[in-house]
Amino acid sequence: MASQDWMDKDFYASLGVSKDASEADVKKAYRKLARTHHPDQNPGDEAAEKKFKEISEAYAVLSDPKERQEYDAVRAMGGGARFTAPGGGAGGGFEDVFGGMFGGGAGPRGAQAGPDLNDLFGDMFGGFGGQPGFGPAGGGFGQQRPAKGADRTATTTISFRGSIEGTTVSLRAADGEVVDVKVPKGIRDGQKVRARGKGSPGAAGRGDLIVTVKVREHEFFHRDGDTLRITVPVTFPEAALGATIEVPTLERTVKVKVPAGSASGRTLRLKGRGVETSKGAGDLLVELQVAVPTELTDEARAAVEALAAATAGDDPRRELARRADW
Repeated sequence: MASQDWMDKDFYASLGVSKDASEADVKKAYRKLARTHHPDQNPGDEAAEKKFKEISEAYAVLSDPKERQEYDAVRAMGGGARFTAPGGGAGGGFEDVFGGMFGGGAGPRGAQAGPDLNDLFGDMFGGFGGQPGFGPAGGGFGQQRPAKGADRTATTTISFRGSIEGTTVSLRAADGEVVDVKVPKGIRDGQKVRARGKGSPGAAGRGDLIVTVKVREHEFFHRDGDTLRITVPVTFPEAALGATIEVPTLERTVKVKVPAGSASGRTLRLKGRGVETSKGAGDLLVELQVAVPTELTDEARAAVEALAAATAGDDPRRELARRADW
């Protein structure tokens, strides 16, 4: 790499730290800037690459106590020294900035040149040794693998039936592109669907489209996970004497046996009649609600009065006072 004049560069300003910044402050500032301007995060962005090169050069000097001391001395004297990047030698390019840092320099300092940035990039970009863009497997900084385009996001609302049976929605992007997204059956409100290759374009292909799916509520079926709940009215005689009634499910109407003596709120479970997904089917819970007629014929009234007379000794509230005693 061509030598750089230390007097022409304010490394502290490059990292946004003060001249009395501690080693920890320098490292923290570099981590933040490197995460933002790293070429892997900004494919094809020459400005970001230039900025990344600038902050890396600054960190290479300020993170080395000896280099930093010499740099401060030169700046204080107003000139007289020039800076050669770790690894030494002339010529070079973007790769050379990191050759010395990562043990690839061939100059006098060799593997001692520059700081060890494994911990920095290991945290931010998955480490070295086989990760794209790093070390031999990644081809080095000068031969970084092309990056995919960014993911896009969208939100859509579907019907309850569409969530149960599955559906396909067509979404229009801001640029006019129409994307068909397949929504699998059994999807829940708020879940996301990923349409691969439908995101923003990039050097290594397009990113993905991630769609958040909202589901409209149903007036009869109420979903709780893969379980469905419904409320079914029954007459007093059906609840008291027991009966077989017909109940609608997602597929068809089925017959359900109401046990004698059922009170309002009793729940019957129909196995496998809930929401079906790739993992199986939930259950349908049928809550019974005893219906009280608002009007009675003379015959019905006489029957109810006869029942009241026959059960005059029964007091369903007998234990309330005891239970309420505190």
